Amino acid sequence: MVKNIISLALLVVSVSLSFKHAWDTAHYQSNPASLTMMTSLGINRSAVPVFVFLTVAVGILLLIPKTFFLGNMLNAMSIVMIMGLALHAGNYRIALIEIPFLAMPLIMTWLKYPFKN
Repeated sequence: MVKNIISLALLVVSVSLSFKHAWDTAHYQSNPASLTMMTSLGINRSAVPVFVFLTVAVGILLLIPKTFFLGNMLNAMSIVMIMGLALHAGNYRIALIEIPFLAMPLIMTWLKYPFKN
């Protein structure tokens, strides 16, 4: 029971963050912090729709029991990619901030989908 509650809480947080990041990425021009971060990571404007699609897809895949694992793996890979871009750019702060967010999909994979018997 406790495992399911923790898994459900992580699922809600992960899906919410996924949709929030997709929204923020799609509207990066009106958000100077997002624009600065993407520029510092070396992400150009043509890659923005790819990131938006990826983050929306992760949020949707996490909600479906059969694609829960795939959603978590895509989420983990996207976080590792952000960490790699940050390290390449010399921004160690962003890479360190992403560590708890990398742990979240891995823990969710271990706990499994909360509503599955």
